[in-house]
Parts: sequence; structure tokens; C-alpha cells
Amino acid sequence: MVNKLLRFIAPHHCYGCQKIGSVLCDNCKHDIIEDGFDGCIVCSRPSSVGVCLSCRTAYERAWCVGERSGALERTIDAFKFERVIDAAAPLAGLLDSRMPVLPNNVVVVPVPTLSRHVRQRGYDHIHLVAKEFAIRRSLKSNKVIRRTNNGGVQRGNTKARRMEQAKRAFYVDGVLDPDATYLVIDDVVTTNATLRYAAQSLRDAGARHVWVEVIARQPLDKSA
Repeated sequence: MVNKLLRFIAPHHCYGCQKIGSVLCDNCKHDIIEDGFDGCIVCSRPSSVGVCLSCRTAYERAWCVGERSGALERTIDAFKFERVIDAAAPLAGLLDSRMPVLPNNVVVVPVPTLSRHVRQRGYDHIHLVAKEFAIRRSLKSNKVIRRTNNGGVQRGNTKARRMEQAKRAFYVDGVLDPDATYLVIDDVVTTNATLRYAAQSLRDAGARHVWVEVIARQPLDKSA
């Protein structure tokens, strides 16, 4: 109710073109998809499955909407740092537009957000996106990956430090279906630390097939 009232009093401006009415207008969504990222999400080398042989990791396939720049970057930042909760639906829509047809046995799994960030924002931003994406695709969603108390804030850290933090940050809470394919959703991939070890936690718990999808990719020097 409060969000609806705020939309009426102070409607959103598109983070791409400033058009009044929505977080991302249809034209800017189209432009983001058209400029989508193709290649290995870790190193950017050509790859038809989103991860190259040199960057083997716990997941088998990967998709990324685009590079973290322009309208996509502004939308993600507003969602994460300015409490623009209405950005969840358009970001999930971008993921939906980027993905191929998926098998019915896919389970959507959000990367868990640090508890203090959830408290600061008032919501778990990745859970909202993953849930919306699952609804659009009529897929199951499960917050089966949890964070330990050992994982810290990665923003601003070196690659080595990020890897060390992520290595001990995740565990699986629950029993996995060995016949399911688990699709891990996250907002940004930088060093691959989070996705690597989140996916590994699923593998260690018995998952045979793990895929990942992220909204944006960015180089470490930019995130720092």
C-alpha cells in the first residue's frame, strides 16, 4: 500500500532515459537485452555455455544479462543502495528475457544476502528477484543456500580476500533432489568467488547439476 501511494505521489523515472512512469521503460529494457553479455562470465572469453574450459567451476552453465554500466548499473545500485524495491520486477524481467527455455525440474536458488544488508534495505534483494523470476517461469524457488557467520562484506576487497571469505560463507540447509537442476541467481559477478562457492555448496550437498544466472558482470577494479 505504501509503495503504491509513493508511486502515485512521486512516480519513478526510468534509469535509462528518465522517462516518467517506471524504473526501466520498455525501450531501455530492449537496449539492455540487445547489448547483452555473451561469453564466459568469469574471464569474458568466448563460450557458448557461459563458462569456458579454463574457468571450470562448480556450475556447468551460466548466463548474464549484461555488463554493469549505464542504465543497468543505475538500476542495480538504486535497488541495492537506495531502497528502490520496485526495481525487483524489471530486473527479474531482464533475467527472464535473457534465459532460454528451461526444463521443468529447475529449482531457482537465490544467493543469500548478508543479514545486516537485509536489515539496512528492509528486504533481501536477490530473494525478491529470484522469486519473481521463478513465478514468471512457473518454477520452484528455494532458499536452500544459507550463509555462515564467517562470510564478510566483499565490496572493496581484493580477489584473494573475496575468495577466502566466500570459501567459508555458504552451506545448504535441507535435502536436495538429485534429479533437479539448481539455478543460482545473483546480482553481480566480479571475481566469481560468491558464485563459485555457492554452487560448490550445492554440489557438496548432492546436487548433480548446477547452473547460474547473474544480472551483471563487472571488473574487480571497478567494484573496488
